[in-house]
Amino acid sequence: MPTPLRHPPTRRPPGAFTLVELLVVIGIVGVLASLLLPAVQSTRESARRADCSNRLRQLGLAANNHISATGRLPSGSDAKPPPPGFGVQEWTFFRWSALAHLAPYLENGAEYDALNLDLPLYRDLGGGVTEENEAIVRTVIPQYLCPSDRQERVSPAFGPTNYVASTGTGAGGGTPRKVDGLFGVNSDFKPSEITDGLSKTALFSESLLGERSDDSHNPQREYKFVLVLNTLNQGMCDFTTQWNLSEPLGFSWASGEFRCALYNHWRTPNSTEFDCVGAAIGGSVATRYTPYGWRAARSVHAGGVNVGMADGSVRFVTDDIGTNPWRALSTRAGGELD
Repeated sequence: MPTPLRHPPTRRPPGAFTLVELLVVIGIVGVLASLLLPAVQSTRESARRADCSNRLRQLGLAANNHISATGRLPSGSDAKPPPPGFGVQEWTFFRWSALAHLAPYLENGAEYDALNLDLPLYRDLGGGVTEENEAIVRTVIPQYLCPSDRQERVSPAFGPTNYVASTGTGAGGGTPRKVDGLFGVNSDFKPSEITDGLSKTALFSESLLGERSDDSHNPQREYKFVLVLNTLNQGMCDFTTQWNLSEPLGFSWASGEFRCALYNHWRTPNSTEFDCVGAAIGGSVATRYTPYGWRAARSVHAGGVNVGMADGSVRFVTDDIGTNPWRALSTRAGGELD
C-alpha cells in the first residue's frame, strides 16, 4: 500500500508571535499601564502642589518686602474718598486688594508699577474699571494661580487668582472691617501687632477658580450671594437662591472682596458648605457696598490646602483639622495655645 503524501510541518519564522501570544502581551502592557498611570499622575500632582507652595512662599516674601519698605502689611481692601469729580462717590469702589498692593514686590514685578492705586478700581456701579488700569488688571499673573487648578481667566475683564488673603476667623458676620486676622478694609498691621507669632498666623491660602454650572451647584466652585444690612448670618445664606451673581469666584486678583482676593477661617478647608458672599446695601458713602462673606480655603490637592504664614513659611493643612484650631491659625492676637 502506497504511503500517503504528507505536508511538511509549518515552521514559524524566528521571532514571530502567534495571535494568542500577541493578545497576551497587549493585555500585560495594558495592565502595567493602568498600574503606572496613577503613580505618574500622583507624581505630577506632588510637583504641582510643591509649585503651589512655592508661589505662596513668594507671596510671603513679597509681603515681607512690603513691610521692609513701609513698616506695615498692605490693606486687604481699600476704601477712601474718590478724587473730586469722579463718577461715583462710594469709598469702597477703591477696593484694591492685598495682591494689587503686592504685585510690584513680586519677582519681575516692575511691570506692575503702572498700577494707579490712587484711583478707584471701579468707575461705576456696573463694575467698569477705571481706564488707566483696565489693561493691567486684565493681566494674568502666573504667581497668583495654582498649577493644580485650571489656570485660566474666569472673567474677560480681569486676571484671576487662586490665592487669597486672610481676614481672620470670619467672626462678626463675615465683616472685613473689624477683623482679627491680617487683612481687611484699610488694614495696615505692623509685625509687632501679630502677638500670636508670625509662624502661627495665616497670611494667605488658596481657593478654587469658580465656574457657572447648571442646577447641580458645586460648593467647591460656586457661592451664594446675599444683600447685607448690618451683618451676615447663616439664615441669610440658607435662604438665598442667588448663585454666582456677577462673576465666579477668584475672577479678579485686583479686587479686595471675598469672591476675589479675601477669605476667612469660618469654615474649615474644602468645606462642603457653600461660600456665602454679600454686599452692604445701606449706610453712608463711606461704607456702602462693603463686601461681607464667609469664604473657605479650597484646593484640588488631595486632603487639604496650602497656607502661607506671616513669617513666609508654608504649611499643608489637612481637611480634618478642627474648627477651633483652624480659626486659631487665623488670628493675629488671639492668645491661643498650641
